[in-house]
Amino acid sequence: MTQKATQSIVHDEIIGLKVKIIKSTHPGYVSIEGIVVDETQNKITVLHEGKRKDIVKKVSIFQFTLPDGALTEIDGRNLVGRPEDRIR
Repeated sequence: MTQKATQSIVHDEIIGLKVKIIKSTHPGYVSIEGIVVDETQNKITVLHEGKRKDIVKKVSIFQFTLPDGALTEIDGRNLVGRPEDRIR
């Protein structure tokens, strides 16, 4: 994944993307994967095995699958903030 693509996702809509939590200081988050169904300033909500799981952004490293199938890893600290402000 190129640096440009990684920077781009930080400024794009992530709802609807496939995601996997690959690292976290909260051990219960690691390996959660599914579709991003909601996002707030500090959390991402993932539909995982039919249940909604709220994941704190700042303590997690996410692996997103982009629409073209490419994978990118994002430190959740780069996603903290109101989605509407981040996407501008």
